[in-house]
Amino acid sequence: METKPQDYPDLAIPPGEYLLEAASEKGLTQSDLARRMGRPQQKINEIIKGSKAITPETALQLEQVLGVPAHIWTGLEADYQLIRARQRAQQHIEREATDIKRFPYAEMASHGWVEPTRKATARVRELRRFFGVASLENLADVKSYAPAFRKRDRQQLSQEALAAWLRAGTLQAHRIDTEPYDKKVLKALLPELRRLTLKGPDQFERELHQRLAAVGVALVLLPHLSKTYTHGATFWISSRKAVLMMSIRGRWADVFWFSLFHELAHILLHDKRQIFLEDGAHETNAKECEADEFASNTLIPKTPYRKFVSGGRFGAEAIRAFAQQIEIAPGIVTGRLQHDGHLGYTVHEFRERYQWTESEKP
Repeated sequence: METKPQDYPDLAIPPGEYLLEAASEKGLTQSDLARRMGRPQQKINEIIKGSKAITPETALQLEQVLGVPAHIWTGLEADYQLIRARQRAQQHIEREATDIKRFPYAEMASHGWVEPTRKATARVRELRRFFGVASLENLADVKSYAPAFRKRDRQQLSQEALAAWLRAGTLQAHRIDTEPYDKKVLKALLPELRRLTLKGPDQFERELHQRLAAVGVALVLLPHLSKTYTHGATFWISSRKAVLMMSIRGRWADVFWFSLFHELAHILLHDKRQIFLEDGAHETNAKECEADEFASNTLIPKTPYRKFVSGGRFGAEAIRAFAQQIEIAPGIVTGRLQHDGHLGYTVHEFRERYQWTESEKP
């Protein structure tokens, strides 16, 4: 539901000022009013000054004494308290605006995630809307963003940028229609997904999205944000829907497919309550190592790979022939040989970079 912006009064006028006028029109002093209401004069004086609120019970007493309906008094009190709350909220926004540079606002605006603006307070409001929080100070306490604020393994890592990337992916995932998650059917789908490596993004991207959605996995391809150092993420937004996020900045094809199957391993093998963030620095993490092994062996089966490596021939023709034998893109074989130390990283036989067409606005 959309609401149009409204202008609100800047001045908070205590309803006690109207009470004083109404009493004066009746020829009543504060002490007269207090006696008629059966209240201490001090309490009436506090209401007039705005230091004490008009409660529903007080409003009913004023209705009896002054003839002004109770809902008028409670309405005046509510308006007064709301204006005061807005003033305090504005002060909070201004405090948050002093630290707004922690967020990659210009990058986010370039992707259409937030509205472009140079005004710091307007940026605070936009970021709050984007993240769905009442204060940016609450981000680290929100379950969806907490993993971003726990990561401290890189000195230049921007936790705010990583939280923004996760939020953008979550928003996009909610718009993707998926069938209920089916682990058995997803496992059976792996060979078909593997054969998509033989196609280019313009041929396989739509099919990949559709096939994963059919088994309960929302695939989200999003631009990289500076200082996130994360190329993938896996999490669940319900027990029936998994989210597989991947960065698409300058992606080598073999890295893309390895990352995809690595993330699928988390979905198939690991706890739904956990959020997995991939940055490549996880040699000692058992679950990440398990996902690496799953991706390696799914893309290039262990037994034929060992036989191929034992032959010791890693030229272009040998790579092409082996790739045709196991029905996979030859660049993936090259990437595996590089990773395992059989080829130098300056050798790029059949390796290619994908050019993506993506919808960036969450």
